[in-house]
Amino acid sequence: MVHLVYCDNAGKKGEKVLDKILAGSKTMIVRGAAGRKIPHSRVFEGERLYFMEKGSAKITVTAIVKAVQNYVKLSDEEITKTLSENQVKLNLSDKQKVRWHKKCLCLVEFENVEEIAPLDFEHQGNMDDWLIIEKIEDVVRGTSIPYDYEKSKF
Repeated sequence: MVHLVYCDNAGKKGEKVLDKILAGSKTMIVRGAAGRKIPHSRVFEGERLYFMEKGSAKITVTAIVKAVQNYVKLSDEEITKTLSENQVKLNLSDKQKVRWHKKCLCLVEFENVEEIAPLDFEHQGNMDDWLIIEKIEDVVRGTSIPYDYEKSKF
């Protein structure tokens, strides 16, 4: 499977996720929720990540998953400790630390970051900010197929 990850690149300096990834100052991303949510337990070492800036409709960066940490039912102290221990890789702003202070966390470390020729993303309906798909062509304009939410269920 491959993964399409939406990145916030708006807002104040310090929250430009894709810029940090390309600069090498961010080598891990986090997703969190009150309960298990995609990509928790559904992303694995060696799989390919594709990144796009939210709102841009262009997939521009790829990387390979190096390591994954999945957590459930964390206490407030454990959440803070987990984010803090990984801050060198996560490079989160204070606002992002608040946003990702969640009981269920999925931390995805990546390597081999490459810029790619932009692919035109074909947005469909109610898509999340992390898609799990068979191949990137499934969401690229001209070769896309209807998004199958079955792959995103636990």
